Amino acid sequence: MRHGLHPDVSLDVTLSAMCSRAKYRRDVAPVIDDLRATAGDRTDILARVAGSWAGYYERDATPELIAALLTIDGAEAWVALGRRRKGATPHGAPMQRP
Repeated sequence: MRHGLHPDVSLDVTLSAMCSRAKYRRDVAPVIDDLRATAGDRTDILARVAGSWAGYYERDATPELIAALLTIDGAEAWVALGRRRKGATPHGAPMQRP
């Protein structure tokens, strides 16, 4: 029986939390360096987190952070997913009737 999160999921959560902690920072170079160091060779997970996070928070975070996240190779491909998630109905919310 397995316990705990899969390492890929754990890394995703860690990277997402790092982005959230830096949400209002203007000096973002150290944040990007830390994200890259934490991700190591899992650049696929880094790109997914950076792009989807940037898409979700593009109007709620500093433009410096959003721009820096989008410099990460492959991040642009995930922005649309973040935007869709931002516009999605929250889980458990009552459905709108026509």
